Amino acid sequence: MAQVPGSPDETGKHASLPWTPGDGGESALEAIQVLETYKKKDPSKVVVRFKAVGNAPIMKTNFYKITAANRFQAVIQFLRKELGWKAGDPLFTYINLAFSPAPDDTVSNLYKSFATEGHLIVNYSTTAAWG
Repeated sequence: MAQVPGSPDETGKHASLPWTPGDGGESALEAIQVLETYKKKDPSKVVVRFKAVGNAPIMKTNFYKITAANRFQAVIQFLRKELGWKAGDPLFTYINLAFSPAPDDTVSNLYKSFATEGHLIVNYSTTAAWG
């Protein structure tokens, strides 16, 4: 039967792995560099345009630059703050009058997929407007 790397052999000793965390090789340094790059936030901004739907109040300023790395939840919280709404007040958000994004979607992914004329259009309403 074939020996799987890292599993104990018949004597109870572990077989050697091709890479171990303590070997100090170049692969460990590469892994650390990749992790550090992943931890950095994307500083780029996305232009978000807010449009009222139905009886929702219209904002005086419709265009805002929001950090692309933020989750859509941050956009919802920002919109609530700008409208002066409490957490319990109903707020429904849609992208391009089509669908309601998940709060854990990133603004960057939504922008890359659904941007219109260089803006991410976020429609908001006090009642459910679409499915």
